[in-house]
Amino acid sequence: MSQAPTPNPAANPTGQPNPAPAPHPHPAPGPHPRAARTRRRGLLVLGTLVVLGGLGWGASWYLNARNSQSTDDAYVSGDIVQITNEVAGTVMALHVDDTQSVRHGQLLVELDPADADVAMAGAQAGLAQAVRQVRALIAEAGQLRAQIVEREAALRQAQNDLKRRQTLAASGGVSAEEIAHGRDSVTELTAALDVAHGQLDHTNAEIAGTTVESHPLVLAAAAHLRDAALSRHRTRIVAPVDGVIARRGVQLGQRLGPGTPLMAVVPLDDVWVDANFKEVQLDRIRIGQPVTLTADLWGGNVVYHGKVAGLSAGSGTAFSLLPAQNATGNWIKIIQRVPVRILLDPGELQAHPLRLGLSVSATVDIRDQSGPPVAARLRSQPLPVRPSDGDDPDITALIARIIADNLGTAPIAAPVAAKVPPAKDNRE
Repeated sequence: MSQAPTPNPAANPTGQPNPAPAPHPHPAPGPHPRAARTRRRGLLVLGTLVVLGGLGWGASWYLNARNSQSTDDAYVSGDIVQITNEVAGTVMALHVDDTQSVRHGQLLVELDPADADVAMAGAQAGLAQAVRQVRALIAEAGQLRAQIVEREAALRQAQNDLKRRQTLAASGGVSAEEIAHGRDSVTELTAALDVAHGQLDHTNAEIAGTTVESHPLVLAAAAHLRDAALSRHRTRIVAPVDGVIARRGVQLGQRLGPGTPLMAVVPLDDVWVDANFKEVQLDRIRIGQPVTLTADLWGGNVVYHGKVAGLSAGSGTAFSLLPAQNATGNWIKIIQRVPVRILLDPGELQAHPLRLGLSVSATVDIRDQSGPPVAARLRSQPLPVRPSDGDDPDITALIARIIADNLGTAPIAAPVAAKVPPAKDNRE
């Protein structure tokens, strides 16, 4: 016997089961009060730090950055003293090599002095010959003066004889032929006296107003001797400045012509910095402004102090091998850079030496605007070089000794005799 179904309380009156009730939504958990306060505090601290950083940067710019111009496009530069030979010769000895430090006057290269020794001996002989030649001119002048005196006496005697014959001719005591011979004798002696005067004038023109030491022939021979001595001295090539040897290209036994590049000497105690500033940074840069520099070689712990010495006459592209041609259709504006020369403190350079081409960062203090924008004079002291060898006291003493040895007892100066006018011809 079947049983009636048990009524389901969840069924609706239609007999269908009621749908399952929807789950009640669980509310999302809110933030923890302590975490929210920490987050707000962090954002406040971050904002404060940003504001303080901005204020600090602004203060730093106002106090320092706006009064300075900086660049890291700066490099060490200096003189490169090229060593060349002034006379031809064969290299006999080399006394230095690359990277070696040298002092002013230190011997670098020796050339074979054989040719210079031969020229020196010939110049000494030429000076001695010139002294003796001047002595001969002075002696010749004295001989001509004595000859003039002799011919003047002979001319006076001939003139007196002619007068006596002319007096006797009136009484018939002297023939006309003797008178003619007397007149011819006076004419010959007058001509001979004129020739002697001419020779004396010629000799006096060569020696008048001079001594043996100051005669042009002796001076020319002495100059030739100095030139030979100078060539002999230049076979020993010395360092013109203190510095470091670089680019040595000469070799032992090499035959050199005059002007051959041998090596270079770089004076590292007198280097400077060429800082390439942008053109927009140059409006307040003046000569004499202080500069602080740091080199990559020594790092930021070593600070150099210098001053602005001058600004270049043009940008780097203006002096390049192929200057830019901007008058084209595809022109693009590029900010140009101008080299600014900065002189360094010699004491700091001695303590921390620099080399050519090293990278440097430079900062110019532009607060002082009293200096000119263009340098009137860059180098305050000339670069020291070897003095001239033309005034070598040893050569001067050698010349004086050669003159004294060949001077003998000849008079130093010969007086110029007055020219005696020729006697008048009394021919009727």
